[in-house]
Amino acid sequence: MVYMNTKTLLTVKTDKNIKKAAKDIAEELGIPLGTLVNAFLRQFIRTKEVTLSSSLMPKRELIFAINESEREFMAGKSIVSKDLKELRKNLRAK
Repeated sequence: MVYMNTKTLLTVKTDKNIKKAAKDIAEELGIPLGTLVNAFLRQFIRTKEVTLSSSLMPKRELIFAINESEREFMAGKSIVSKDLKELRKNLRAK
């Protein structure tokens, strides 16, 4: 029986930092980076679609602002308005 090597080399230029970050995350998951790239290509062939997503990781400043707003709300320091007219009135009163 003859086995043929059907693998080929794919050369892609990418930013050094992107490659390192992707490789590090792949290693954390225990998956070789080449396996992830091949899985992406198989999915692309199967679906003929490109699906990109991103986890939204808020910056530290945004997390701080959200937490501060929650504290103010829980302490009763927030102004709640039922509509735009009331909001404008409340903002002018400050």
